[in-house]
Parts: sequence; structure tokens; C-alpha cells
Amino acid sequence: MSQLTRLQTRADQVLNSDAVHVPSPCVSICVVHPTTGMCEGCLRTLDEIAAWGQMPSAQQRGVWQHIQVRCADKLRGMAS
Repeated sequence: MSQLTRLQTRADQVLNSDAVHVPSPCVSICVVHPTTGMCEGCLRTLDEIAAWGQMPSAQQRGVWQHIQVRCADKLRGMAS
């Protein structure tokens, strides 16, 4: 299973959970792409990473939704 597929699966799990605590998307692959400005590991922007600890749960879930879309876009691009 690719890193993107694992991240997408984790996003699905988090977004389908009603747990109060929203886990961080960090996968300890902290490399920011020079063009997109997104982390290669978790597909968050630098602003999302910096603000994560201060975000309310609803906003953290919103970031997970963005990650889910970004994963799907990347996987679609790889299939083309």
C-alpha cells in the first residue's frame, strides 16, 4: 500500500469517527515541496501545520478533509 493510499485510508477513518480527539496527520516525513508548499508526508500546508495545535476539532477535521481531497487528486494524477 502506498503512502498516499495509507494517508487517504487514515483520513477516511478520522472523518468517519466521532471521537473528540482528532489525531495529527503527521507521518514523520517532513519534507516541504518547493513548488506546492505542502508537506510530502501529510499533504498539509505550512500554515495548516503551524496552526494545528491551536485549531478546534472541527477545523482539524476540515484539514483532514483537505488531505482526503489532495490524496485523491494525487492518486488520480498517478493513474493518468
